[in-house]
Amino acid sequence: MRIAIAGAILLLTIAAPVAAEETLGIVKEKPTEGFFVEIDGGYMVPYEMQIPGTEVKLAMVPVPGGTHVMGTGDSAYRVKIEPFWMAQTETTWGQYHEFMQLHDLFKKFKRAKVRLVTDENKIDAVTVPTPLRDRICSDALPFDNGDNPQQVAVTMTQYAAMQFSKWLSRLTGQQYRLPSEAEWEHAALGGTVGPYSCGGVDKLQDYAWYVANADEKLHQVGGKLPNQYGLYDMQGNVWEWVLDAYVAAPPAELSGKTLTVAEAIEWPIEPYPLCLKGGSWDDGPEACKVAAKLGSDDEEWKMHDPNIPLSPWWFTNYPANCVGFRVIRPLQRLPNEAMVRYWEPSAAETKRDIIDRVTGQWGEIGLVDEKLPEAMKKAHQE
Repeated sequence: MRIAIAGAILLLTIAAPVAAEETLGIVKEKPTEGFFVEIDGGYMVPYEMQIPGTEVKLAMVPVPGGTHVMGTGDSAYRVKIEPFWMAQTETTWGQYHEFMQLHDLFKKFKRAKVRLVTDENKIDAVTVPTPLRDRICSDALPFDNGDNPQQVAVTMTQYAAMQFSKWLSRLTGQQYRLPSEAEWEHAALGGTVGPYSCGGVDKLQDYAWYVANADEKLHQVGGKLPNQYGLYDMQGNVWEWVLDAYVAAPPAELSGKTLTVAEAIEWPIEPYPLCLKGGSWDDGPEACKVAAKLGSDDEEWKMHDPNIPLSPWWFTNYPANCVGFRVIRPLQRLPNEAMVRYWEPSAAETKRDIIDRVTGQWGEIGLVDEKLPEAMKKAHQE
């Protein structure tokens, strides 16, 4: 694992005690080097884990809490951020393919009548995307086929990214999810202030793949310098999904307030526009500013999708080949039932489309838990 540390070590003490000896990414003794976040009971540190049932690894780095200001001037409001770990890089095809492979596995389970989804256990179920070959029916979108495991995964919807985070959570027993817009901005800044964590647009080429240096293509993750928290590609390479709906300007009623993360999230009530952050390989420096955002457009981004209803997992048209994501893991756990809103869509139309696709066998649903790797192994042996 490659960890680059920039800037001063930031420390944060929180009130809730943590059993350091039992928690992934927490140590009891103060580290002698590298970036860490101090908490009651120990220190949050970077960690790398192997995703259960796979040979693929995921690297996470700690992000300290604090108060983040959203908006400017009279419209500004504050969001109280609790500490979390964030994926060191954007999700790669190597990681995303492991999630996608569940499509055929769930079909096999269904034929064998094992690990079936019922009304009683469906809260633990995950839907998985159709294979890449079903994603596109024309040359409308040049895209990477996912042959390079270190290439950033692209063209998935926000819903697909949320289900990936649920899959990862159910496999590991931890709670992974997409960041909120406020959490993403807080992490991207790396403890700095200003439009870019790198200090200015003149240094952006050292930290980001964008239109001036990307040579009109995606790049493997981690190819530029990380920010002060050790996070790569927070600016440029691909736009990254967050939990929020896209709102062009902060709501007037939030002006001057201090909110929790959950209170500050613009929970979507429509399928789109949804919010993406960070800019991409095909964007200029303005789009790479930490406060910049992009709103999704299902009508345009799924224009060449031949399916009815349209796929809830894939986009088919530009700029979807500039769209990816990364996950976070909050320090403070929530009750399992409270995690539903972080893993499942809130827009009624999206929910209907998912049901129609799964019942029409243009998508699969199955149970994910810590027993799944053993069930996968058994299925592959049969």
